[in-house]
Amino acid sequence: MPLIMLGAPLGNPGDASTRLRAALQEADVIAAEDTRRLARLAADLGISITAKTVSYFEGNEERRTPELVAALRRGETVAVITDGGMPSVSDPGFRLVRAALAEGVALTSVPGPSAVTTALALSGLPCDRFCFEGFPPRKSGERRAYLDDLADERRTLVFFESPHRIADTLADLIAAFGDDRPAALARELTKTHEEVRRAPLGDLAASVATDPPRGEITLVVGGAVPGAVVVQGAGDLAAAVAALEATGTPRKAAISAVAKAHGRPKRDVYAAVVASR
Repeated sequence: MPLIMLGAPLGNPGDASTRLRAALQEADVIAAEDTRRLARLAADLGISITAKTVSYFEGNEERRTPELVAALRRGETVAVITDGGMPSVSDPGFRLVRAALAEGVALTSVPGPSAVTTALALSGLPCDRFCFEGFPPRKSGERRAYLDDLADERRTLVFFESPHRIADTLADLIAAFGDDRPAALARELTKTHEEVRRAPLGDLAASVATDPPRGEITLVVGGAVPGAVVVQGAGDLAAAVAALEATGTPRKAAISAVAKAHGRPKRDVYAAVVASR
């Protein structure tokens, strides 16, 4: 029997498909990122789940995968569902997919909503070519190096980020991309408090500093414009530092970040800040 990857609603249960309802009712085993969320979804959909339900999340994914593969070997249908969107996409599932394919198990999916394409469609930014980058590195130094490598990417970029790291990530994006790069911050997609903030990175950072967003965040950033220069002179350097400071970054750290991002001596950046006063 197959392994089925189930696309779950991002928040609004009305987005659940008829096939999702059927798969939840017909599976022998359901591996859920959060079994409580699965129970709520079933209640919202008005269905009863008779399958064996087990938790399957980052903390137990490695240990539980062999158990699920064993169920597949026994001929049971195993379905994987996360809290929202498609399993394996910045969520549990990839490890099991690889293990199942190695065993020659049939693999299929029940497509569903995607935070990536939903945010992209609502962003107002080019959708013809884009890159999904998932969650940026959590550590500051690693994140800055990672974003520096993406600064010249011409395709629209889509990131996931948590509310408590979004301010730092925006600060590092400004240092790498400049404060005028167009972007859109989408949160709580399809839910009651859905919101999309569309603005240049510098303005988004200021918005986050005064009104921190809550809930699940998808950040869409416009691609680099060929031939564009992120920082041209002292005024641009000072503006980049000011944008970082608006997010709560200390001035000394902001100066260092701007200097590193644009290959300028810290003394030049400091002089630009002093001259702008």
